[in-house]
Amino acid sequence: MEKVHVDKDLCIACGSCVAICPDNFEFGEDNLAEAKTEEVTDDVRDAASACPTSAIKIENEE
Repeated sequence: MEKVHVDKDLCIACGSCVAICPDNFEFGEDNLAEAKTEEVTDDVRDAASACPTSAIKIENEE
């Protein structure tokens, strides 16, 4: 099963993930992006592809 998370050490809070996929990403109290859910959808994949620092990680957990 695939899961998504944001590597906060890489996030620069550009907002592309929130703009592309607001159902799955938001800004946290630290003003960095975070995943609202671990669910991986096509929009989540698009957001990960658009992230300029590759902070969005999609991992396969078995």
